[in-house]
Amino acid sequence: MKTLFTFALAGLLATSSFAANGPEDLKELSTVHAVYKKIDVHLKEGVGKAKIAIYDMSGKRLHRRTVKANEDLRVPYDLNDLPCGEYQVMITTEDEQVTYTVETVEKVDPAPIVYPLMAYGKKVNDFTINLLVIGLEEAGVEVKIKKVSDDRIVHEEMVDQPEGFRKDYRLNGVHAEDVYFEVTDVKGRTRKIYI
Repeated sequence: MKTLFTFALAGLLATSSFAANGPEDLKELSTVHAVYKKIDVHLKEGVGKAKIAIYDMSGKRLHRRTVKANEDLRVPYDLNDLPCGEYQVMITTEDEQVTYTVETVEKVDPAPIVYPLMAYGKKVNDFTINLLVIGLEEAGVEVKIKKVSDDRIVHEEMVDQPEGFRKDYRLNGVHAEDVYFEVTDVKGRTRKIYI
C-alpha cells in the first residue's frame, strides 16, 4: 500500500510539473509604458502573432496593428497629436487578451538655471577697494557703496560693460572696512560684498 501511495504521489507531481511548464500567459510576456506622450509596447519572444489596439477612454479605437513577436519586440507609438489623458492598449493573441491603461502627460521643460551674480571685492589699501564683476550675459550693472553702520549710500553708479569689469573705488575719508557693495545686474541678480 505504501509503495502504491508513493507511485501515485510521484505521478501527481510529474503531471503538475508538466502543467507548470506550459505556455506563459500574455500578461507575463508583455509590458506597456508611457513616457510623456509616447507609449512603448514590449512583447517578449514567444508571443507570436498579436494584434495591438489603442483606445481612448470613450472606447474609440485610435489605432490597430498586427505584429509577429518571434523575438523580443518593441512597438512605439507617438501620441503627440492627441490630448493628454488615459488610453487603453489592448493586446490580443489567438488564445488571450490583455488590456493595459496608461496615462500620457505633457513634457514640461525644466526652469532655466539661474546662476548667481559673480562679483568680488578686495581691499587694495585702507581707502581703496577693487571690485570685480564677471560672467555677465548683458551689459548693465548698478553699483552702490553703502555704509555698514546705517546703510547710507556713499556712492552709486551704473556700469555698462559687457561680460564684466574690474574697477578700483577710492573712498574719500571712509575706511574700506566701513562700507559694503550692493551690486545688481540687469536681470535683477544682487550680491552684497563686505570687505
